[in-house]
Amino acid sequence: MALGAAALAWLVPGFVAAQTPAAAVQPSASRSVPAETTAAAYRDKNWHAPRTSWGHPSLEGVWSTDDLRGVPMNRPEKLGARETLAPEEFLERARSDQSTSDFDVKVGTFLQHESGTRTFGYTSLVVEPPSGQMPKLTPAGEALAAKRVRGTFGPGPFDGFQDFTLYDRCVTRGVLGSLLPVIYGNGLRITQTPTVVAITYEMIHDTRLIPLDGRPHVDSGVRQYLGNARGRWDGDTLVVETTNFTDLTSIGVNGGGPPNSERFKLTERFTRVDPQMIEYRATVDDPGAYTAPFTLRLMITSRPGYEMYEYSCHEGNGAVHNALSGERTYEKQVAEALAKGLPPPKRAVQHDEIRNGPAEGTRLFNINAGE
Repeated sequence: MALGAAALAWLVPGFVAAQTPAAAVQPSASRSVPAETTAAAYRDKNWHAPRTSWGHPSLEGVWSTDDLRGVPMNRPEKLGARETLAPEEFLERARSDQSTSDFDVKVGTFLQHESGTRTFGYTSLVVEPPSGQMPKLTPAGEALAAKRVRGTFGPGPFDGFQDFTLYDRCVTRGVLGSLLPVIYGNGLRITQTPTVVAITYEMIHDTRLIPLDGRPHVDSGVRQYLGNARGRWDGDTLVVETTNFTDLTSIGVNGGGPPNSERFKLTERFTRVDPQMIEYRATVDDPGAYTAPFTLRLMITSRPGYEMYEYSCHEGNGAVHNALSGERTYEKQVAEALAKGLPPPKRAVQHDEIRNGPAEGTRLFNINAGE
């Protein structure tokens, strides 16, 4: 989260519609060209990444994926196999990114919104297959997806903690879910020693320890949310192979979206390409959930003044408690209404029903509020 990012004011319904249209916004100088084209390694083939005191390429520092918020996960079909936006398409995205940034600073809140300072010309985060589209799920993957709970993003009913996602419960967002850009909390800190690389993610405060000493993976019977990672250097690139995942996490943002199976193998490649950029590629090979492997490409970036703060998500989080107590209160209100021969209160099952309020005269119970 960047220091001084925004005024302390909650988002009020209606403000979004009042924003200046993106087409009328002039991008800042940092958004004038695709940011990836400015990377030192791309401009100068003789450029070399900084080194640690023991000689490894340095990835150390505080980074974020805020700059990638404007890039879709899957490529729009109309763009075909193109990995890069055309100049007019890039200008449109730069204007949109600038408009988002202006809104985050002037209207939103640092508790809810955080955006980057650069605009990238990538057409999608998925770069393989050439279509830029995630492959379809296998029948087993479809079955896993059908078992996923929607938690506080769904309509309930909420009868126990297992009706909530790992994200709701402050457990984890998974490896890729912790890195894919969302509206805030996109920071990560990388720390190195000669034998271990540690990556701490800002939101949900996961830390991965990646040994570099050549030790084998743990026994296949040991399963972990973040898997079992092993790293090695391939020239200037840190290659991390992770196995031993559970089938309780997913591939999408915030740990949601399509699932992974226990056969999931993740291969990540971190390459320092600029003093302020790390190119990141992650190949998902999961025949238990997907019909083919696929690869994501992001650029992890840094900027002055960016710091990571504690993300206090723990057992004291009110989401689960409030939703469960709200469910019990709703059940009581339904019973009381039926006993009186009255229709039960309507459930609010969509966030827009909760945020914008019910239509005039509607008797509505907000299941997410709790009592």
